[in-house]
Amino acid sequence: MRSHVRGLGLVMAIGIASTTCGGSSLPPGMSAGAVAAFEACRELAWEERQGCYEARLLDELDGAGVGASLEMLEALAAADMAVRSQSHVLTHAIGINAYSPGETFTDVFGECTELFQSGCYHGVVQAYFIATGEPNQEVVAGLCEPYEADPADRWLLFQCLHGLGHGLTMYYGHHLLMALEGCDLLATRWNRDSCYGGAFMENVVNAIAPHHPAAALVSDGAAMDAMDAMEGGAEEAAEAPDPDAGAHDHGAMAMAEGMAEGVEPFEAMRADDPHYPCSILDDQYLTACYLMQTSAMLWLNDWDIADAASSCREAPDGWRDDCFVSLGRDISGRTLQDEGDARRECQKTPEDYREWCYAGVVKNFVDVTATTEAGFSFCRTIEDWAKPRCHEAMGEELYVLYADEAGRRGACEASETEELALACRRGARVRTD
Repeated sequence: MRSHVRGLGLVMAIGIASTTCGGSSLPPGMSAGAVAAFEACRELAWEERQGCYEARLLDELDGAGVGASLEMLEALAAADMAVRSQSHVLTHAIGINAYSPGETFTDVFGECTELFQSGCYHGVVQAYFIATGEPNQEVVAGLCEPYEADPADRWLLFQCLHGLGHGLTMYYGHHLLMALEGCDLLATRWNRDSCYGGAFMENVVNAIAPHHPAAALVSDGAAMDAMDAMEGGAEEAAEAPDPDAGAHDHGAMAMAEGMAEGVEPFEAMRADDPHYPCSILDDQYLTACYLMQTSAMLWLNDWDIADAASSCREAPDGWRDDCFVSLGRDISGRTLQDEGDARRECQKTPEDYREWCYAGVVKNFVDVTATTEAGFSFCRTIEDWAKPRCHEAMGEELYVLYADEAGRRGACEASETEELALACRRGARVRTD
């Protein structure tokens, strides 16, 4: 039986979705600002359109705050399918720009919501690390500590830890190995695994979408300025820091320091190895790695599900199921959580591992909205032999969503049968005696 601990939280990552999805229409009830953004941006080619929407969202952030900006994004995602396909990346942009050096981390973090896989939370953590400098053990271990004591904060704890992985990876100039070592400073396996998941996600997303919002914090130009300062006047710069320097400059310095110390840049993906970087890592990292790995596989093979499934079959014995969970997550993202399309895509995988693909789909369904209705609905539509695994996966998600055992037990009652409810409760760590 696969360990439930290994699955917790780690598939809560973006499904790399197509930006070619068509469909742009103006739904009723949009705010005036959202309508203006839609009209200004919708006819542009995608890369320009994403920049246009991002600028409008950040204007809303500056003028009305995090909540209003997220509400605008939700409306734009309903109006433009291309926005929806990149909605998690855009929530990162809102979070990154919500935090400024000197602000209290928990105050800004608390303004975010779970919208679009909770990317706002992750962005705040990214900006915090770039703003505060070298993430030593005290900083790494202490950042998410406010959410440790109360089980009711488990969802926020995961978002903080996952964002920590993003932030460490970005801080170290997307040198994955250095980021993983930062995650190793955390005390518990669950916390470390949650952090690893964010690091692997940042590694692959930065590789396939290098213009995503985090890149602005560590731009090449700023990095070169930091290197020049180190070579010609680093001591003076250290003695008299610029009081107006923000997250951007700290991130550039982190990149420059890594290069100055002779650290080779980390290669995010390799076209000749669909299992890289998992293939070079120690076992402790492989669960988190394989739960993200199909995003690299599908990018390299032009979204060939059958080919990715074949590659997953070649994963090490202990992590083959995780690879298929990753494939389900990517399918969910690619199909924009369409129940029928996601099921049909998973049915391209070998039957003996298909249940794990379905598990990845429902985990992502839950993650997108932090609700369970769509996940249980999906489980009802698949082959009967795969339903127990699907419900167990739903239970694993409930363990993160619900702090109290009674809440998890009650949520599992949405299962079709008592047998399936038992599988759900098993995944949710509900006592059955």
